[in-house]
Amino acid sequence: MNPIVKVNCLKHFYPDKTEVHLCGLEFLVNQGERVVILGPNGAGKTTLISHILGLLKAVDGVVEVLGMDPYKNFEKVRKNIGIVFQNVDEQIIGPTVYDDIAFTMRNEKMDKDEIDKKVKKIAALLKIEDILNKIPHYLSGGQKKKVALAGAIVNRPKILVMDEPFNSLDVSSKSDILYLLNKINKEFGITLIITTHDLNIVPEIADKIYLISDGKIISGESPKELFSDIEIFEKVGLEAPILSKLFHSLRQEGVDVKIPVNIKEAKEQLLSVIKCKNI
Repeated sequence: MNPIVKVNCLKHFYPDKTEVHLCGLEFLVNQGERVVILGPNGAGKTTLISHILGLLKAVDGVVEVLGMDPYKNFEKVRKNIGIVFQNVDEQIIGPTVYDDIAFTMRNEKMDKDEIDKKVKKIAALLKIEDILNKIPHYLSGGQKKKVALAGAIVNRPKILVMDEPFNSLDVSSKSDILYLLNKINKEFGITLIITTHDLNIVPEIADKIYLISDGKIISGESPKELFSDIEIFEKVGLEAPILSKLFHSLRQEGVDVKIPVNIKEAKEQLLSVIKCKNI
């Protein structure tokens, strides 16, 4: 399988002379994958995302998106990438929700009826039909995130990049966004590349996790593989997921359990242990 995103030993210099290296494992994303990027602040997550989007030019190394250099082929590549930034207020620019979702299509001189059809279809998918005529500024954080997501995927891009999509959301909104991302990945085949600090929901949204620390990509594993290695989180300055910490402690106490990746697995293992104790 040919990866649609490839980054290898990236080097970049910022205007203030800050030098960022990202070496170690090759960063590879295949069509339809859900890829999560983890790492402490300053590890290089934003630099990596910015090069994939073609916003920055690498001084050295390989950066390929859909077989092209995203910086040199910015317009071609960006037509195939949707993006939702961490602060969605900076990217929602339409006077109404409808106008914001339609913005790119209007710029591309798309037929008015076709625009209307697409806006209403994506609004129905994200269940935001009732706010299409609202002013975005007055929406809740969760609603704004859905509006930004609608604008990013209305033209069915091949890749969706999201920077901290769950940040500052309440439990209900976080659950909604999680459900929607998995839905568009499954139904439309849109590849997901996500940065997040919310480790406890990563297993629900990731097929593969890249862990970045001190300018090195040190892991590119499945949630089950990565979350079983609790020490790796401590090494890079991240707090391990709470289920990993709990079950690691149980193993140290001699309880025969494996590290689960979600509540369902944890529940099944605990019930099995309890039943064995009662026999």
